[in-house]
Amino acid sequence: MQKAKETKTLGRERLERVIEMCVAIENHTVEPFALNVDEIIAVVREYFPQWQHPDELKLDAETLHHLATVIKIQSEWVKHRSTSLYTDPFLLEEKILQINKQDMVDVFLHAWNPLVEFEQISLNTLAQGLLYWEALAPIGERWRDIQASEVANGTASREELIKQRVLSDREFSVELNCLWQELKNCIANKGAEGKLQYWDFIGAVTYEDTVQRAFLTSFLITYGYATLDIDRLEETVFIRPFEEPKTELLKGQLTSVPIAVSCEDWQKWRRGELK
Repeated sequence: MQKAKETKTLGRERLERVIEMCVAIENHTVEPFALNVDEIIAVVREYFPQWQHPDELKLDAETLHHLATVIKIQSEWVKHRSTSLYTDPFLLEEKILQINKQDMVDVFLHAWNPLVEFEQISLNTLAQGLLYWEALAPIGERWRDIQASEVANGTASREELIKQRVLSDREFSVELNCLWQELKNCIANKGAEGKLQYWDFIGAVTYEDTVQRAFLTSFLITYGYATLDIDRLEETVFIRPFEEPKTELLKGQLTSVPIAVSCEDWQKWRRGELK
């Protein structure tokens, strides 16, 4: 009686270890073939006659259930390896060690498909080049077609320069100061954190006015009336005015910050596509 009880205890422990092993395989923490299915079936068959109580039969059924799951995993593993033409690394290593050098070279020559590019001037291309140069007129004859008219030097009045928008009808310092005040007013009305988008400040109804404002704004920054906040990652440019001109900036070495003000960018800004 005591021996039968010890046999049952040993059988339950072995089945519990089998279940733990199967669960580890199901969770992909252990290789599928780490479990020998034939040995486990022999263990289940050995202890099955000993089971009488429902909990013992339940443990036996649970073992068979997990064992069936492991067999399914092993089957899928074999199917995947066979369809993907998988070769075991150890078998491949053994095969490489057994093959001689000449056979290995032959294998590589049959499998090697190098890409070769060959560039040269063909006879057809060379002939076309010769025909082109033969048909080309000499440089002296080609230059005769250039008609250059002589223009006399002259002077332009201030009124003409103002009309052509080269100069303003106001003094430069006055115009610069007005633009500075306008910038501070814009910051107070629609700015955030004391700054404003660069294009929102220089942008105007016409492209010509936009270029003029960008030109004057560059002097605001150079003379210490304002500064630029540039975010390289976000690709944004803000302009921030100073309360008082910082003339000490002119004493240091200035850094040039080129900002393109193209007609295409101006059109994007007008459509709200540029910041």
